[in-house]
Amino acid sequence: MCFPPVPRCPAGVFRLWLKAAVVLWLAHGCVRVAGSLYTKEDPLVILSSGSLKSSVTNSSSAWLLQFFSSWCGHCVQYSSTWKILAEDVKDWQTVIVVSVLDCAQEENYDICREFGVQLYPTIKVHMIPWYCCCTVGELSADRQVQVMRHLMVDILQNHTKLERPDHCPPLETYSSEDLLPLLGQRSEYYTAIIVEEPESYIGREVILDLLMFSGVEVKRALSSDRLLMDALKITTFPSLYLLHPNSTHTELHIEKKQRFFFSSLLKMLPGVQRKPRGFGRTSATGLLEALSVYTADLESALHYLLRVELATHDYLEGEELNIFKDFVTVVAKLYPVGGSVVKLMKTLSNWLSSIPLQRLSYQKVLDLVDNKMRIAGMFLGAELRWVGCQGSRAGLRGYPCSLWTLFHILTVQHDAMPTALENTGLEEEAAPVLQVMRRYMRTFFGCGECGRHFEQAAASSMDQVENKEDQILWLWDQHNRVNARLAGTLSDDPQFPKALWPGPTLCASCHEEKNGVHIWNRNKVLVFLRQHYGASNLSPKYSIRPPEPPSEPAQFHPFQKEHQEDNKELNLKFKEHPESQARHQIIKQDAGGPEGGVWVLGLGFNSIDMSLCVVLYVCSCLVLMFLFFFFKVKSKRWKHRQSHLQV
Repeated sequence: MCFPPVPRCPAGVFRLWLKAAVVLWLAHGCVRVAGSLYTKEDPLVILSSGSLKSSVTNSSSAWLLQFFSSWCGHCVQYSSTWKILAEDVKDWQTVIVVSVLDCAQEENYDICREFGVQLYPTIKVHMIPWYCCCTVGELSADRQVQVMRHLMVDILQNHTKLERPDHCPPLETYSSEDLLPLLGQRSEYYTAIIVEEPESYIGREVILDLLMFSGVEVKRALSSDRLLMDALKITTFPSLYLLHPNSTHTELHIEKKQRFFFSSLLKMLPGVQRKPRGFGRTSATGLLEALSVYTADLESALHYLLRVELATHDYLEGEELNIFKDFVTVVAKLYPVGGSVVKLMKTLSNWLSSIPLQRLSYQKVLDLVDNKMRIAGMFLGAELRWVGCQGSRAGLRGYPCSLWTLFHILTVQHDAMPTALENTGLEEEAAPVLQVMRRYMRTFFGCGECGRHFEQAAASSMDQVENKEDQILWLWDQHNRVNARLAGTLSDDPQFPKALWPGPTLCASCHEEKNGVHIWNRNKVLVFLRQHYGASNLSPKYSIRPPEPPSEPAQFHPFQKEHQEDNKELNLKFKEHPESQARHQIIKQDAGGPEGGVWVLGLGFNSIDMSLCVVLYVCSCLVLMFLFFFFKVKSKRWKHRQSHLQV
């Protein structure tokens, strides 16, 4: 049978097909880049052709919109700058919104053409009721943020009230005629007067920073107003003069003449709170409490963790049991304060490491935590006593705050005691405390969504931690990221809000500005964290004291009385090793249950079992003796009868 010849593909057609495949592959790659260039986690609005007009035209705010293309290399590089800008002015959203639109997406072709976008990135500002366009120049990334922020200020200030957003405050300067009559007057709020040079933007930026806060009104004044300068006795610029509600007034000392310090100081005033979402600042009492770390919070965290959160697991087995063992080991080795809590954690750690079981009842752990075996000096309070983590109402702060605090302390202690985890199996990990925290949050932490967020953060950057200093800073950085994500939500406490920490009041040297953008001095932050979470800064005030030992000896079960002398002799063997003695008692407790028991032949009989055995033994002996005498008497009678028959 003959088959028709197969037609050959011309070389030109093959090359054309190959080019098309490459183009499609590159286009697919561009789509993936677009998806990752900006995400919903970024503090900006991602627009599309279907949402742009409805969002912008129906809004009472101005819109700063970047048209970009995901295949544009400069757009990719500029995306980090745009995210920094959006984060920097996120409190300005009620008057101007930072947004993006990807012109490389097919669905956005028509809208980009309609807006006349030809170069990328193109930035357009929508005001009521007109559009204007400006193109980003060749400036450094840091400088671009400040330039764009100043551009936003100019746009908001240089237009009439009709064109301004509804909630935009006045950004013009006030004169001595406007401000001097306010001196000595009572008010329901603070009035902050920022005196600055004419070319300074700090006053206007602080006004916008305080947009979402009530309880304070910020006004600008110029250094050229000599009458006002003489009345307020101000000689350096920029300066902050504060009029209190009780009619007193004074110039405030600013550690650094930077926008961040001005805004932070005003947000920290007692009674100043975020308006739309109940977002406030710490009161003077709350700030004072933040200067110390309280062992009561740590003890409450362990109490809740061991008696409440762990109680959702009837049994610990396999990986769960190993994770719990690692957590207990880290706390036992690195907990900075000695005493009853440390003895409990060390005893628990020794017990867990000694048992060969791969499945453990939670009730056994609870019996040890509650010290059912009466080991002297071992105690953990059974109540929640929040101090530094006390919320303004029930359900706020509390356990999550104390758990963060506990792990911050453990990272600092690991830095101070680098050999503490040797011979534990954890010393080979670059960040053992973080890895244990990661596994615990993923397995046991009650808030599933929180655990997933922490796992995502750990998966993306924890492998970059190379030493103990990085471990401290990584946890601090992630804590600030969580604060930024949850700020202003229903879980945020209006009296102790989630904000960048430490603030300038606690650590002024931790904060700096580079080209007008706030940055952290990480070396200073590390010094602060080591001091703040160090053992010397832990306050034992408000901790629950262990109960006094009973004046009379504890009551023993009957079987225990019989073997009291044997127990004393056994305890003498462990006199030189108290931890071994405690572990021996725990093994007996694990075998005997919550009522206490005796370890006999490795079978784990408790005192009740042994008492029953003794009773049964005595009864059986009596029965056997009765049967013995009964049959002995019977046998004598039978022999006597046989002898009479023979006669």
